Amino acid sequence: MIRGLFITGTDTGVGKTVAAAALLHRYRGAAPLRYWKPIQTGTEQDNDTEEVRRLGACADHEILDEGVRLRRPLSPHLAAQCAGQTIDLRALLALLPPAEETRWIVEGAGGLLVPVNDSETMEDWIALLGLPVLVVARTSLGTINHTLLTLEALRTRSLRIAGVLMVGDRNVDNRAAIEHYGKTCVVGEMPRLDPFARETLAEWSASHLDTAGYLREFLA
Repeated sequence: MIRGLFITGTDTGVGKTVAAAALLHRYRGAAPLRYWKPIQTGTEQDNDTEEVRRLGACADHEILDEGVRLRRPLSPHLAAQCAGQTIDLRALLALLPPAEETRWIVEGAGGLLVPVNDSETMEDWIALLGLPVLVVARTSLGTINHTLLTLEALRTRSLRIAGVLMVGDRNVDNRAAIEHYGKTCVVGEMPRLDPFARETLAEWSASHLDTAGYLREFLA
């Protein structure tokens, strides 16, 4: 059993990678942290691991750069099919090195119910890891429904919810609805950072991310 957080999103491109880098800035001093993106699709265009390394100002020992790497920007099961592969979650799990003191920040691919092979979804991967889940959501119109559906799916599988991180222009009403109806805490509202750089992300994280310390039990 490993300790840390799993980062999922209400959609693809919602801000999971930036959230991972922000968490590294916020909790780096509390315990040894390490980031892992076990399944990465669309490597022709994106490299989330390198983006976290850059935005999070990560040393080499804070990154595990191993796992499934697929070129096509598709759902993991489709990207794997295009590459003539099948994603084996238990083989992925075996890549984790034994390190009792390490707290892991594991980033998912896409949303919670994205298929990874013919019979399993990202939700099955979370259950196998046994990690609590931080949901990254947009602040804009539609986020209430998408976020509440994600929270409901997690509870249906008895997966632990660590909280919600909202990304975008601040929306007090949407935040209040997610906390009330979703029965969870919003640990931060990340604005559009200008400039979008490691320095501004580090500054925002130190002063605005999880100020109440809800995530400390998982990352410290």
